Amino acid sequence: MEKVLQVQDLHVSFKTYGGEVKAVRGVTFDLHKGETLAIVGESGCGKSVTSQSIMKLIPNPPGKITNGKILFKEKGLVQLTDKEMRKIRGADISMIFQDPMTALNPTLKVGDQITEGIIQHKNISRDEARKKAVEMLQLVGIPSPESRMKQYPHQFSGGMRQRIVIAMSLVCEPEVLIADEPTTALDVTIQAQILDLFRDIQKKTGVSIILITHDLGVVAQVADRIAVMYAGKIVETGNRREIFYKAQHPYTKGLLNSVPRLDVESGDLKPIDGSPPDLFSPPHGCAFAARCQYTMEVCEKVYPFETKLSDEHLVECWLQDERAKKMKVNIR
Repeated sequence: MEKVLQVQDLHVSFKTYGGEVKAVRGVTFDLHKGETLAIVGESGCGKSVTSQSIMKLIPNPPGKITNGKILFKEKGLVQLTDKEMRKIRGADISMIFQDPMTALNPTLKVGDQITEGIIQHKNISRDEARKKAVEMLQLVGIPSPESRMKQYPHQFSGGMRQRIVIAMSLVCEPEVLIADEPTTALDVTIQAQILDLFRDIQKKTGVSIILITHDLGVVAQVADRIAVMYAGKIVETGNRREIFYKAQHPYTKGLLNSVPRLDVESGDLKPIDGSPPDLFSPPHGCAFAARCQYTMEVCEKVYPFETKLSDEHLVECWLQDERAKKMKVNIR
């Protein structure tokens, strides 16, 4: 499959009064044409920083990409100037931010906000831009799009505003769409509608989607592949079936065990004990070692190598080492 986006050994740090926070520590993944890749993990694991790095939206200072490559169709993005990057943002790579309530300008009509992006990136007239905006509102399921174009954001519900934000991100027909927690502020019914909308739009446009979320229920419905992130690193990657039914990293298993299920009583949920490590001084070994019930001495001292379990299933855990499989691991 064609690789639309490649992230290779990405490192991002933030300088603070307390020291340097190493927020992303060697993230590598590929995004293929027409697929949905979900990046999941706890708050603070580096998901949003990774997505903002792709868009070059990390404020510098205090943030900085200290190492790695981001390739969009073989073109390096890290070294581009702000002016060069502005031509790519919205046109080739677009992003939906976390909160639809604050993503829209309350002082501008919805139609003006959508057409602004088209006029900036496409060489078309304002009338053509408005026609395109109406078509996009229709695509995302906004009723009476002609009259809705003349309204302000406060005249729409939360779910409708999220649809407008999606329309804005897709109006220039980007090849990559990054959705950062796109359903967090919405109730369950509206969440389901938005996820259906993502699937429908992907079928119609062929856009490649990176979905940033901590909600495994969302992931199960829309993701083709899943990357599990912990303490600034991707610890396991696989297709949906491999992650949900054949998870190998203890952190991935912990995430799955902490999700409510219809066939399990609520009292049987197993939270992951402990807290993520301090990224001012990340551990030399596996960052999950302090919380893992299978920790061995090597886990705390040396970071595990990547083990390939199938074409798509990769995991970074010492339990996959042949030597670990031959010994009895003490569960603490």
